[in-house]
Amino acid sequence: MLTAANQTPLDQKRLNILQEAFAKGLLKPGMNVLVDKSKKFVNNVDGMKQCLADLRKNLPWVERLDLTNLPTEDILSKVEGKVPALANGEVNADDDFQREMFFYRQAQATVLEALPLLNKHGIATKRPDDYFAEMAKSDQQMQKIRKKLISKQMSLEKSEKAKKLREQRKFGKKVQVEVIQKRQKEKKAMMSAVKKYQKGMTDKLDFLDGDQKTGKDSSDGSKKAMNKKGPNAKRKYKDKKFGFGGKKSGKKWNTKESFNDVSGFRAKVAHAKGGKKGKGGKQNKRPGKSVRKKMKSRS
Repeated sequence: MLTAANQTPLDQKRLNILQEAFAKGLLKPGMNVLVDKSKKFVNNVDGMKQCLADLRKNLPWVERLDLTNLPTEDILSKVEGKVPALANGEVNADDDFQREMFFYRQAQATVLEALPLLNKHGIATKRPDDYFAEMAKSDQQMQKIRKKLISKQMSLEKSEKAKKLREQRKFGKKVQVEVIQKRQKEKKAMMSAVKKYQKGMTDKLDFLDGDQKTGKDSSDGSKKAMNKKGPNAKRKYKDKKFGFGGKKSGKKWNTKESFNDVSGFRAKVAHAKGGKKGKGGKQNKRPGKSVRKKMKSRS
């Protein structure tokens, strides 16, 4: 929309003309409607033939190397007894496989016809053994690519090495945990065997030599020890120390015989005349407090 701020003198003149035409009633609806005009296609056959005649040159085939061939015969379909997909050389443009096979067999026919012609004109169709083609990229660019490939390979080797180290550490931790668990298990088994020995459930000391059996064998051994006839080692030790039962009180009372028996009397022990003696038969006595203070002050 034109306003007073952005209109030019030409726009102002056009606006005045439109206003005058509107006032006179010259403007009618539908005058500015766009109408699509159909495009006219020109097929100038004579002109195209003339252009083709101008482009055509009477050159030998060696300079042109052009061939127009029909596709080769579909031998596979013929052997299998199938009906050829193409009828009268027509190709279904919507069938991608049929179209590509047509191009492939047409290329085969062209090669079969072109090779004898090339050999006839002395044109080599095979690359010589000592042929070195010029590289598309320069040596500097290839050196950059080589360095990049080497750096990439080194980074891959480093990552593989780090991965192996991580796996080794995990394996080492696993082995360490297994060793610790094994030691704890052996320690637990030994403590259990010691408790059983203390309680008199077994009289074997094989666990001290590291030959303690765990699991079913140890449980069977403890049961056999409990079912074994006769007292165990702990009972024997207590019987030796305390006797075999009966009256315990009054065992240390004096009797007439014990009163008259003075064979075990020691006068030195009874009158505190015995004891340890140092060199020369003299008894070692500790100096008094005052003597020890004087000895410290002298030193």
